[in-house]
Amino acid sequence: MANSAKRGFFSNAMSAIVEARTRQADRYVNGALLMLDDETLRANGYKREDLAKRATTSYLY
Repeated sequence: MANSAKRGFFSNAMSAIVEARTRQADRYVNGALLMLDDETLRANGYKREDLAKRATTSYLY
């Protein structure tokens, strides 16, 4: 029983770390994409307004 509780804790902790790093990477990519011109963004299926909105979204860690 103690082993399953520890495994659950570490599994949950690892999942939280992976989720936090994923959000961090998304913010980094959004910032890099916002440096591109509008024509390039449109050609690749992005809208500056959507990227800007996602870049300003705050997350609680």
